[in-house]
Amino acid sequence: MTKALFEVPATPLVPVRGETAAFPVHRIFCVGRNYAEHAAEMGFEVDREAPFYFTKPVSAIVATGSTIAYPPGTSNFHYEMELVVAIGAPAFKVGVDEAANAVFGYACGLDMTRRDLQIAYRVKQRPWSLGKAFEQSAPIAEITKAADYGAIGPQRIHLSVGDEVRQDAHLSDMVWSVAELISHLSQFYHLVPGDLIFTGTPAGVGPVVSGDAIHGEIEGLQPVEVVIGDAE
Repeated sequence: MTKALFEVPATPLVPVRGETAAFPVHRIFCVGRNYAEHAAEMGFEVDREAPFYFTKPVSAIVATGSTIAYPPGTSNFHYEMELVVAIGAPAFKVGVDEAANAVFGYACGLDMTRRDLQIAYRVKQRPWSLGKAFEQSAPIAEITKAADYGAIGPQRIHLSVGDEVRQDAHLSDMVWSVAELISHLSQFYHLVPGDLIFTGTPAGVGPVVSGDAIHGEIEGLQPVEVVIGDAE
């Protein structure tokens, strides 16, 4: 049997409400500009023809309650509060009406962003990887199973830095629904159990600095909380 040349990092595990077993993370897909007001604050209109995506490495996963380092290479580190969909069944080229069968559950998550790098590379029409895909950039809270949560609709999604509310919207404000996102993404990927989809952020994104405490909530889900640590 062939042996690995070096130790392989452990698969990140996300706790599941009411379960002793955890959710093993396979891949992280993220949806861009899925709230019209956020697209507007970034200087864009929503492309209503189709959603678009970027990805993060599994090393981006960090548990709620953690202190995360202010990352290297940026002076404009932003929060983005998001609903996260956990995939629990295979889905490939599924219709919108079938997409719910692939959902294991939902969680609160943060898409932490090196905004200055994202913008700089966007202007040059280059990939966003340095701005989005880095370690500890996807804090996530406990997953609530879909059957226990119910339908996605008018639930409030909001985020505070310290005592100041920065983002405040509803899941019904999403341009593309969870079912539409799963169906569309499954036309290009074999979605499998362990995949996560970060579904986009409302308006109100902004910078944080070392010492800031972030608290994000979606009605019915465990909040996601992190503290920004010292710069690396």
